[in-house]
Amino acid sequence: MKIWQKNIDVNKFVESFTVGKDRELDLQMAKFDVLGSLAHTEMLETINLLTADELRTVQQELKNIYAEIQAGNFTIEDTVEDVHSQVEWLLTQRIGEAGKKIHSGRSRNDQVLVDLKLFFRACIEDMVGQTATLFNQLIELSNTHKDKLLPGYTHLQIAMPSSFGLWFGAYAESLADDMELMLAAWKITNKNPLGSAAGYGSSFPLNRTLTTKLLGFESLNYNVVYAQMGRGKTERILAQAMSAVAATLAKMAMDVCLFINQNFGFISFPPELTTGSSIMPHKKNPDVFELIRSRCNKIQALPNEIAMMITNLPSGYHRDLQLLKENLFPAITSLNECLEIATFMFQNITIKDGILKDKKYDYLFSVEVVNDLALQGVPFREAYKIVGEQIESGTFAPSSQIHHTHEGSIGNLCNEQISASMNAVLAQFGFEKVNKAIEDLIA
Repeated sequence: MKIWQKNIDVNKFVESFTVGKDRELDLQMAKFDVLGSLAHTEMLETINLLTADELRTVQQELKNIYAEIQAGNFTIEDTVEDVHSQVEWLLTQRIGEAGKKIHSGRSRNDQVLVDLKLFFRACIEDMVGQTATLFNQLIELSNTHKDKLLPGYTHLQIAMPSSFGLWFGAYAESLADDMELMLAAWKITNKNPLGSAAGYGSSFPLNRTLTTKLLGFESLNYNVVYAQMGRGKTERILAQAMSAVAATLAKMAMDVCLFINQNFGFISFPPELTTGSSIMPHKKNPDVFELIRSRCNKIQALPNEIAMMITNLPSGYHRDLQLLKENLFPAITSLNECLEIATFMFQNITIKDGILKDKKYDYLFSVEVVNDLALQGVPFREAYKIVGEQIESGTFAPSSQIHHTHEGSIGNLCNEQISASMNAVLAQFGFEKVNKAIEDLIA
């Protein structure tokens, strides 16, 4: 059954090709399709396209379907094209003629648009929650290990002393910046397209302000043509925000893979969180972080994939847009899994003490020796030359006093300021308002 079908059966080969993975992917949008219909039908009653009795009947059965979806008892039948057709077919089978009225003033185009936006809002809330959890874990580790030194690198050569406090804190602040991009994606997503119909509006006197309020949207897509043009653009912007988080995770995972290597030996994890080799009994491989790195590199390609799928499309709806779900939906799941397992792994990390006591790291302190000479009145360029000659001749050795003064004093962590910045961003999402509107809608 197709909500657009008239009296002609579509060729089975064509039908299979055009439906693609819609049934499988649409299950993730099922409850959001019901939510959109609850708001739309409530609006239809206010403009006399549903009677009060019809509305009560329709809404009660929609809520029954919603409960079935939440319980995992909802399926999209093989004879049904997508989730929108399945919900409308179930409704009509159960309550009769009133179920046939719910599509008044609505196209499958704006129905899909609102489903996607409601789904993306929920996904953003999940991703932000997972990111905030990892952020808090990193800040805690930064504060706990602020006095533990490690080498800083440039060009993968030892450069200057750093600390685990700075290292953990750097990735925490990176996540805080990533949430700025996610907030931008949220703002684009949190606009109501319902009522734009096929992208050219409706002759019915639809109350789009009402459905905007009922669904908890911050505002609406005012221009009905642009509402349809937002398909693809919304996905690309969300993918860009996800890519930023993924880039942070991928870089962090690469650091972990380096630091756990025996030639570094800065960190370790319990044996049960690493993997082994089929022939080398000594191996403890960081497979979790290697997979985080690869998954997140894949996610970083997502914005370009989406851009390439929509680049040459003119305004209006095109079936190309259906395929965006196949790229984006699995990426959302993958990013959440990476965030969750990264948090878990860091809960079990062990940091090595006294790393910089190894003489091979003495050159890390060369800048401090130069600065010390400069403070004694030696011109900086002359001090630089003196220390450089000591290094070349192999006579350079930083004093124990310089080693000592670095203990616990590598940089200002600024974790309170970073946390305040993160909290300020998180407060702007307004998840509570959205969730309250949804709760009221299904009550």
